[in-house]
Amino acid sequence: MLTNNEVPAPLFAPPCVTIAADEGGRLVLRSAEPLGRYPRTVLDSVRAWARVDPGRVLVAEREGAADWRICRYGNAVAAADSIGQALLDRGLGPARPLLVLSGNSIDHLMMTLGAMSAGIPVAPVSAAYSLQSHDHARLRLIADLTDPGAVFADNAERYGAALDAVQASRPGGQAERPVIVSAGYRPGAESLGHLLATAPGPALAAASAAIEADSVAKILFTSGSTGAPKGVLNTHRMLAANQQMMRQVWPFLAAEPPVIMDWLPWSHTFGGNHNLNMVLSNGGTMYIDSGRPAPALFGQTVRNLADVPPTVYFNVPAGYAQLVPALEADPAFAQRFFCRLRLMFNAAAALPAGLRDRLGELAVRAAGHPVPVTGSWGATETGPAVTTAHFPFTDARCIGAVLPGAEVKLVPAEEAYEIRVRGPMVTPGYLGRPDLTAAAFDDDGFYRSGDAVDLADPADPEAGLVFRGRLAEDFKLTSGTFVRVGAVRTALLTAAPLLADAVIAGQDRAYACALAWLNPAQADGRPADQLRQELAAALARHNAAAGSAARIERLVLLGDPADLDAGEITDKGYVNQRQVLRRRAGLVERLFTEPPPADVIVAAPALAENATES
Repeated sequence: MLTNNEVPAPLFAPPCVTIAADEGGRLVLRSAEPLGRYPRTVLDSVRAWARVDPGRVLVAEREGAADWRICRYGNAVAAADSIGQALLDRGLGPARPLLVLSGNSIDHLMMTLGAMSAGIPVAPVSAAYSLQSHDHARLRLIADLTDPGAVFADNAERYGAALDAVQASRPGGQAERPVIVSAGYRPGAESLGHLLATAPGPALAAASAAIEADSVAKILFTSGSTGAPKGVLNTHRMLAANQQMMRQVWPFLAAEPPVIMDWLPWSHTFGGNHNLNMVLSNGGTMYIDSGRPAPALFGQTVRNLADVPPTVYFNVPAGYAQLVPALEADPAFAQRFFCRLRLMFNAAAALPAGLRDRLGELAVRAAGHPVPVTGSWGATETGPAVTTAHFPFTDARCIGAVLPGAEVKLVPAEEAYEIRVRGPMVTPGYLGRPDLTAAAFDDDGFYRSGDAVDLADPADPEAGLVFRGRLAEDFKLTSGTFVRVGAVRTALLTAAPLLADAVIAGQDRAYACALAWLNPAQADGRPADQLRQELAAALARHNAAAGSAARIERLVLLGDPADLDAGEITDKGYVNQRQVLRRRAGLVERLFTEPPPADVIVAAPALAENATES
C-alpha cells in the first residue's frame, strides 16, 4: 500500500486505437499498443509472487461476524502442489476434469490451483444450480458433458442433493464418481485434508511441465438464450493474456497490488477470470464477500466493506442499486468505503446513469475527490475483457476502447453493429460441441458475440464504443420502429430508481411496455398507491427524454423473482429477456389489454402529453 509521501501510480493509460473500413461497411478496431509478454499460466504468476513474499495474504473468508480465515501465497502454492499430486494419483488429467460445486471459498481456490498445477481442467458450476435448483437438470447435463474424474464440494451435507444428482447422471454400470469434501460427512467421500497430506512427486513435475499455453485451464458454463449449458473452453493463454491486456491499460496494478472485496461467483467469467485472476496475476488479496445484492444478505456486504475497504471495487447494477442507498444513509460507512478506493467497476449490464451520478457525488463528499466509475465489455468466450473504458466518459452505456492484443470487427446490424472479436483471449470453442464451435466464428476467425454496439464518436475511435444490447432481444413495433432493448432498459432504470430490473415487451405491437421488479432498497415502506403514482411519473419522465423507439407506455410489477430453473436469470443476476417474456406471456397480454387492468401502471397522462408536444 502507498504511504502518505508516495505519489500514486497513474490510474489509466491513454487509449490509442486504429480503425479501418472495408467495402462492406465493416470496421476493424485495434489498439496501436502491442500486447506485452505474459506468463504461460496465471499459476506461474502465483508462484512468482510466492517467491517474492510467501507471507502475503492471497485470500481471506469468514462467515458472519467471525474473524477472517486467511491463506498466504506460500501456503497456497504448497497446498496446490499437494492437491495436484493427489488428483493425478486418482486418475484425473487433461481429459478427466475436476467438477467444483462449491461457492467462492479458500478451499475452492486451493482445489482450483491444485488442478491447474497438474494440467487438470477445472469446471466450476454455479452454486445456484446445486442449492437453488429443484430438479438439478442443468447440473446433470453438465456432469454428463464433462464426465469428471472427481467432484469437489466444500460441505457434504449442504451439497448432498447436488452430489446425488451428479452420481445419478452416470452412464449405466459406471462406478460412482469420486467425491472430495472439505467439511461434513458423506459415505465414500474423501476429505480435502487427506489430499493436502500428499507429498508432491515426479508425476506432478512432469504434468506441470507438460502444460502449454493452449492447454485447457477451465470449462465455464453459459446457457445464453437457450437454457442448455454450453461448456466454454478457457485456455491458459486466454487467462494470462487477458490479465496482461488489463495491466497495460490499468498501469497502477503493477505498483499497487489490488485489494478486492468481492461476491461475484467464480463459476462466471467476471468473478472467476476477470477479478480473481487480477488478484492472482498482480500479487493482490481477495477478500471473499459472503453477502450479495439480495435484501437478506446485503447487510453482510456492508459489514465486510466497512471492515476491509477495497482499492478496486467490482459489482453489477443490482449490487450498486443496493450499495448506493446504504452509502448515502451512513456517511461514516461512505468515508470508510472510499478511503483508499482507486476505481469502481461495473459489468454484466449498463449501469443506469442515475446510479453512476450518485456514486460520483458520494465519492467527492466522502473522499474529497472523484473516484472513476468505469465499465467494460466481454464474454465467457473472450476471457473476458475485450474493451475497457480507461478514460473519462459521460454516456453510461460506454464500454470503452479495444484492449491491446484484441481485434474488434464491427458488422452492420439494424442501425448498429454486431461486435465480433479475435485475439489470444478468445476461446477455441465449446466442449463436445463442434457444431456450436463452427457456428460461433465467422470466416475470418472472429467470435460472433451477438451483441450490438455503436461508436461513441464516429470521428474518434479512441472515444470507445457504446453498448446497444443483445441482438436477439431487440424487436420492431408495428410502425417498423426498431427497439434497442438494452438501451431502453437502462434508460428506464435511470428514470425509475424504484425498479431493480425490467424486461421490455412490444414485438409486433403498437408501443413498448415493461415487466419489472421493485428495488427493495428504494421501495421499502412505501404504500402501494404511492408506489404506483411514483412509477407512473417515472414512466412519464422516461418518455419525456426518449425518442419514439424508447418510450414505455405501461408497466406491470412482478411479485415473484425470476426463476433460475426456468432459465429466466443467472445466479449473477442477468435477466434473460426472451425467456421471461415467454414464461409470463399472460402478463404481457395484460399490458396491452384495453382498457388497462387495475394492476397495469400507465405513464402519467399530463407529463406524457407534454412530452408528446415537445
